[in-house]
Amino acid sequence: MRAVEPIARFDLAVSSFCLQHRFNLQVANLSKWVSRSGDGHLYVVTSLLLWVLDSTYGTQFLYAGLLAFSIELPIYWVLKNSFKRRRPEEFSDLLPSFITPSDRYSLPSGHTAAAFVMATIISYFYPQWSDQAYAWAALIALSRVLLGVHFLTDVLLGAVLGYGCAQMALSQLGGI
Repeated sequence: MRAVEPIARFDLAVSSFCLQHRFNLQVANLSKWVSRSGDGHLYVVTSLLLWVLDSTYGTQFLYAGLLAFSIELPIYWVLKNSFKRRRPEEFSDLLPSFITPSDRYSLPSGHTAAAFVMATIISYFYPQWSDQAYAWAALIALSRVLLGVHFLTDVLLGAVLGYGCAQMALSQLGGI
């Protein structure tokens, strides 16, 4: 356990910096909107619209997304319930949470993992949107920290998980 103490101290320091300032309510209000874009509804709508409207890549995009999420979700669930890492507000009364998370544990960030699944698949099929897709995924990750429901390492692991699962799905589908 001593090996993770420096990481935990770093995470607490970053969360303290992000959550203990006079503008934290304003930042949290903006972060709520960004975070909500990663709740999953947008992924379904985007995938279905592309499936219907893009005869070139729409079906492949949908298959890649379904496979990537079928890989990502069980891994996410096992990791979250194995690590059982408490959320930031449980570590310190000085770290506020601005939303109620959908589950108990924080590592990895599911919102971040899902956002990076989508960003990676968007980047593969629509490379001209790569910068915007990854910027959006990074903003979702940042919003989770700014809302006080995740530590920085939670979102970093979520990003790696999402990216890796999307790459795995794409390779399983033969690079489509």
